[in-house]
Amino acid sequence: MFSFPQRRARVALFLVCGLIWQSGQAAGTLSIDQAVSLALQDNPGLAEVQARAEAVAHRPSQVGALPDPVLSLNAANLPLDSFDLTQEPMTQFQVGISQKLPWPGKLELRAEATRLMALGKQDATREARLMLARDVRRSWWNLFYLDRALATVEDNQSRLRSFVQVVQAKYRVGEGLQQDVLLAQVELSGQLERAVRLRGMRRSEAARLQALMGHPDDSPVELPPVDPPELLNLEGAEVWLQQALAERPLLSMKQHTLDASNRRLELVRKGIYPDFTLKGTYGLRGGNNPDGSSRSDFLSIGVSLNLPIFQGSKQDREVDQRNSERMEARYALDDARRNIREQVERALADYEQGREQARLLLNGIIPQTEQTVASMLAGYQVDKVDFLTLVRTQIKLNNFRIAYWRALSQAKQAEARLLAAVGGEKNHE
Repeated sequence: MFSFPQRRARVALFLVCGLIWQSGQAAGTLSIDQAVSLALQDNPGLAEVQARAEAVAHRPSQVGALPDPVLSLNAANLPLDSFDLTQEPMTQFQVGISQKLPWPGKLELRAEATRLMALGKQDATREARLMLARDVRRSWWNLFYLDRALATVEDNQSRLRSFVQVVQAKYRVGEGLQQDVLLAQVELSGQLERAVRLRGMRRSEAARLQALMGHPDDSPVELPPVDPPELLNLEGAEVWLQQALAERPLLSMKQHTLDASNRRLELVRKGIYPDFTLKGTYGLRGGNNPDGSSRSDFLSIGVSLNLPIFQGSKQDREVDQRNSERMEARYALDDARRNIREQVERALADYEQGREQARLLLNGIIPQTEQTVASMLAGYQVDKVDFLTLVRTQIKLNNFRIAYWRALSQAKQAEARLLAAVGGEKNHE
């Protein structure tokens, strides 16, 4: 934050006019930090992403567990003529249980791949939070610009009205021209039309900000009165890129996807090894043997396994599929790195452009144009400057002031994009 120098006090007083101050003092003012906090708390799109990540977090333990054992109940060798359980010696009531056992390492690889995907979903949540905070900051700073632009236009209307009064006074005493009166009124109408457009843009931007915060209603969005922020010198792109490589959730998400693809590839390569199923059955027999002794029960045990005899058309093709998916994940990671570099460099370029433009306007163009307008107004009153030139210069001054707020806003929006691109806030002196 910084204060205007004393020699720019009149500019600051003009730009931060009483109307904006009064609206900023209202109880419902919204600071940029409050806007970000509300969005991270209430935005439904972010809540959806968070819920999806929480759901996936429960999957690794599921896929890493053994299949449920199977209990079987059978009546074997039951005679159909009598359905008597004691009539035939081989008739028995069987209780069996079986358990499938995947080849060693398969369950661990499946659980690890799912765990990595769950971590990727957590990264996606962090990435969504970054993008949401970026969009809120950009919207807030755009509202900041529109408020200042409106204040500037309204002040310019007052200036033009004072010009009309001067022209009319000269016209009444026969020293002015009627065309000057008409010209002043036309320019004033143009400023009224510009104010209408700016108010429409502000309503649209306020609705967007409310939607981002999860509060799509008709309540007004008023910003607090804040001094123009200081636009600091930023470090070079490589410093920011180092932070992005370490902290950007998108890169972590892509890396986890690649690691998960590697685990899936290892898993399908184990597909040529069979899975086993252990079985045990206990057969209860009733009745007696011919010698009068009780019939003994039966115990059956066994093992079965699948035979991957179609490896060429099944397992090998799945290996090819998973290998292609791994390459896709690797290319996606490389592409994300390239995109982040572009985002950082473009954000830095836009920030520097806005910063330099704002500095030039504030310290050079605006003061010079103000002095020119004051000099021309004095000259017009003694018939040394024509009214058209005076009005055009005043309109230029108005446009320069609005351009200053636009450059300042665009620099802060670029800064928001930069912070999102590198993974969040960090102090760069």
